Amino acid sequence: MITPDYFYAIVGGGLAGLQLAYSISNDVFFKGKKIVIIDPSDKSKNDKTWCFWENGKGNWDHLIHKSWSKAEFISSGAKETLNLEPYSYKMLRSLDFYRFIREKLEKSEHVTFAKDEIEKIDQVTRTAIGKKRNYTATHFFDSRPPEHYLKDTKSTKIFQHFKGWKIKTKNEKFDDRNFTMMDYRIKYQNSTSFTYVLPVSKNEALVEFTFFTPFTVEDDEYDKYLQRYISDILKIEDYKVIESEKGLIPMTDYSFHKQNTEYITKIGTAGGWVKASSGYSFKNTEKKIDLLIDNIKSGLVPSHKLQNKKFRKYDAIFLDVLEKRNDLGEEVFTKLYTKNTIQDIFRFLDEETKISEELKIMKSLFHPQFLKSFFKKI
Repeated sequence: MITPDYFYAIVGGGLAGLQLAYSISNDVFFKGKKIVIIDPSDKSKNDKTWCFWENGKGNWDHLIHKSWSKAEFISSGAKETLNLEPYSYKMLRSLDFYRFIREKLEKSEHVTFAKDEIEKIDQVTRTAIGKKRNYTATHFFDSRPPEHYLKDTKSTKIFQHFKGWKIKTKNEKFDDRNFTMMDYRIKYQNSTSFTYVLPVSKNEALVEFTFFTPFTVEDDEYDKYLQRYISDILKIEDYKVIESEKGLIPMTDYSFHKQNTEYITKIGTAGGWVKASSGYSFKNTEKKIDLLIDNIKSGLVPSHKLQNKKFRKYDAIFLDVLEKRNDLGEEVFTKLYTKNTIQDIFRFLDEETKISEELKIMKSLFHPQFLKSFFKKI
């Protein structure tokens, strides 16, 4: 066989691709192995904001834009102030992340960036076929989701879709010591929808209207609810929109991991690395990459036991509830935040709890629809 151009080809230079390349380049086990990162974009824009909770110090603290140790949960029947310690909730702008990792990797003689779009990976010849050129490698890490997963009838799909405005006010209007995790006082009819507020200073905040729904909406719907929230809830009339972001994150129990093969490992969203019940991906990606690296160093296939079957079932049940009864979202989340500590919630979502703790959380959420979804998914 002809010697491949690269040892590893990473298809996609976003969160998962860059974190993986950075981890490989910093590990002496992989010293001398050539890597190519292929993406049609040079990632020169702040295209998203990642937020995540973390216990203590983390690997990306030097890039954190803002962090909070307190949060609020607000629904029509409850208001909870949540003391997160020893956790903190951290905000990271994607552009800061892209710039930092690319600057580090560009200094390595073993890492190459290719601005190209991959159309197909031929496993027989181990070739990624791009629009500009082809790339051969011993193994491919592919962040492209399969085209057919949205049409799969066996899996449940909820979309976390949102639009956010970063607004600047003339006067000090925000308490930047805490953020709003969920506020259900204004919501789209019969749906799981809420507002999320991240104050970065006393006169600047990112305000996002977010849906967890099996459907999507037109752009003007987000605008309408953002305007209502800012005027009716925040009581702000004089403000400027200085940035805007929009996103759609699949929350699904689709078996992405079944797309892995001997020469291709799916990563990121395509690998099922987005936590299906919450839509959070940043810390989940970091954990998956640590496991993946350990697998390679232990002589195992990269995707070995990356999926926790028990928590995949929990996620599947929760998603089925939201798909069948999307109007229940406010009630379910109110129970979650008022009957459990935020620390237990974080540990549950991080898949770090014991069975007894998981049963306690599930009992707190009880609704007849959970039983129906349990028997359907189990």
